[in-house]
Amino acid sequence: MSDSRKQKAAERTRLLGEAPVRSVLIQLAVPSIAAMVSNALYNVVDAAFIGRLGTAAIGAVAVAFPIMQIIVGVGLAFGIGSASYISRSLGGGNKEEADRTASTTVLVAAGLGVILAAVGLRYLAPVLRIFGATETILPFAHDYVRVIIFAAPAIMARMTLNNIVRAEGNARLSMIAMMTGAALNIGLDPLFIFTFDMGIVGAAVATVISQVVSIIIMLVYLLGGFSFVTLRIRLFTFQGWLYREVLKIGTPTFIRQILTSIAVALLNNVASRWGDAAVASVGLSFRILFLGMFPVFGFGQAFQPVAGYNYGARNFNRLFETIREGFLWTGLFTVVFTVVIQILATPIVSIFTTDPHVISIASRNVRAFHLLFPFFGPVVICNVLFQALGRGVPAAILSLSRQGIFLVPAIIILPHLFGLDGVFFTQAFADFFTILITAFFAWRVLRDLRQESLHQEGGLSG
Repeated sequence: MSDSRKQKAAERTRLLGEAPVRSVLIQLAVPSIAAMVSNALYNVVDAAFIGRLGTAAIGAVAVAFPIMQIIVGVGLAFGIGSASYISRSLGGGNKEEADRTASTTVLVAAGLGVILAAVGLRYLAPVLRIFGATETILPFAHDYVRVIIFAAPAIMARMTLNNIVRAEGNARLSMIAMMTGAALNIGLDPLFIFTFDMGIVGAAVATVISQVVSIIIMLVYLLGGFSFVTLRIRLFTFQGWLYREVLKIGTPTFIRQILTSIAVALLNNVASRWGDAAVASVGLSFRILFLGMFPVFGFGQAFQPVAGYNYGARNFNRLFETIREGFLWTGLFTVVFTVVIQILATPIVSIFTTDPHVISIASRNVRAFHLLFPFFGPVVICNVLFQALGRGVPAAILSLSRQGIFLVPAIIILPHLFGLDGVFFTQAFADFFTILITAFFAWRVLRDLRQESLHQEGGLSG
């Protein structure tokens, strides 16, 4: 890297600890949110195009969702785990540790993707049935998921690379990579689905191409001497301490994704009792839920390096200010989004399908899914905070709560008691108990941080 490039990259990282907190959060959050929103819009547009192929095709995407969660989960496990350690290493002035972590986690994620693809393709049909595919949905799901699983190494590597780029404070590059991929996906969807008459396979191919383009953009940045963190094969290591440090934070995310997959598979299976329309409504409800979740995740991606860097630098005043800003902005957004969804659920669902039965079921489902969504923002900020601080236990429990510990029992119990309405309210049930456990851990962690801050002030004054 040239001296000018190195100085510019170092300056971006230095701003995490010196620029005004609100300013640096906005600087990082705007591109992160834009990237995540573009990803959410891609999911919406993709579902709208697939919806033209019929209710069974929409159901196929719903069945594919938990499988995608497993693939993404591996990438996120190494991405979030490495991002947390990289941010703390940079905050502590240890660049070499950050370089080694980045180089190792990208290669491991891609390697695991190869293994997962081989196993997934071998047992694809039975896996699809487990995840809720009916006889009419199965052919669509098989064609769609086969392409997605083949691209698992690329998807996992992209998730890891994306988090590494953000960890060094370059949210703009992350935004460019994600938005380019999403825009390309949206443009290629109608071309492959309708013009080339590839149907649902075309949608999967468009997704894979967009993922590869995003990876190329980030690799050019990390390998071309533009980044502060260095990505080199020679830095790969088998040293156990690095894996423990990364997986301490990343494993809860992976387990959360697995539990999410199990929960959605159960939800699809339970919903299938009421036909393909009910399965399709589950898939559409999650797509719409993503529209609200992804901007919050985008803000969380900006929040994480700021919180992690300042905790590593022992700058508690900036850390507490970062936490306050996180609660404020995500809380405001989730309240407004919930109000919009409750009012406009039916028109929004109608974008995806003209089937009146699907519209009726999905509208009720969407409203129920978002019942306690106003609390989603603060819950995410707490979870990201725990990850940034290296607090593995509360991060793990909170990560597993919403989509696993509380959702799975809700799916087993509520539909048995309340029928299809029970399916709709499973997410609200899980949200309620997640809010309670978040409040408990947030109180404990914030108490500990205040004690650390007071101890440091006492040591300095002494």
